Amino acid sequence: MSQRPLLIVDAPSALYRAFFALPKTITEPNRGRPVNALLGTANLVLQVVERHDPRAVVMAYGQESAAYRVKLYPPYHAARPEMPAELREQFTMARPFFAAFGWTGATHRSLEADDLLFSHAREEEEAGGEALILTGDRDLYQAVTERTKVLYMFTGSGGEGPDVVTREEVQRRYGVPPERVPDFIALRGDPSDGLPGARGIGEKTAADLLSRHGSLEAAIAGALRERPGVRAALHGQRDELEMFRDVATLRRVAVERPPDTPTDHAGAARAARRLGMRRLAERVEHAPS
Repeated sequence: MSQRPLLIVDAPSALYRAFFALPKTITEPNRGRPVNALLGTANLVLQVVERHDPRAVVMAYGQESAAYRVKLYPPYHAARPEMPAELREQFTMARPFFAAFGWTGATHRSLEADDLLFSHAREEEEAGGEALILTGDRDLYQAVTERTKVLYMFTGSGGEGPDVVTREEVQRRYGVPPERVPDFIALRGDPSDGLPGARGIGEKTAADLLSRHGSLEAAIAGALRERPGVRAALHGQRDELEMFRDVATLRRVAVERPPDTPTDHAGAARAARRLGMRRLAERVEHAPS
């Protein structure tokens, strides 16, 4: 079996970031449609492929909001702005475009890309392999293990590429181990997902509570020993906090482990040229096999 990692890409996250990072004046020649998100995502993933030499690439898609999360908490994702039409069209173009690179597409009818990223990573680990998750979503920190790392995309990463986030790095950044990230999110909240968290409890207090108590349940059970404001939040929002944690917890579903598949440089070049991406086509044509 190959000892190279499986690269699992959060396609929606990458497309969003590329769309807002590159000008919409980057268009394909025939219909004049913007292709900036496709171009930026392709360049980013190729950079990671060149640096980490994965055995295969999975592009994970999925729904904008998982049905079970909205059922648990109706305001989930409700405040997010509507996707720009120019980006939505590129989402439609993304699967066939990246398939031409030899990259596997994965989607689900009711779950988000996050759940597929998590599922593919666990499937790879159980087969004895290692995984790299390329994402700009810190919720994926909960997927980090000794054999799965997150490559975290952030604004301004530039030529340095994404940060490599290990178990130790999750602990350093959040003050909790990866398996307690959903507990941390429940307490601290997550504005991007519309989760308010516990009233009056911020990042430092959430990490301190989990460090001392070990889990959300234990923190609630030990709330009488906390200062009045924290005690009131833990006792008064018990059910709500447990629901927030459930919303923040990634779901595992059955996925098919892809075979070792190199990037198809010839196919990628053809796809890039069709969309007017001449420099990208030249890049993949001259890439080492």
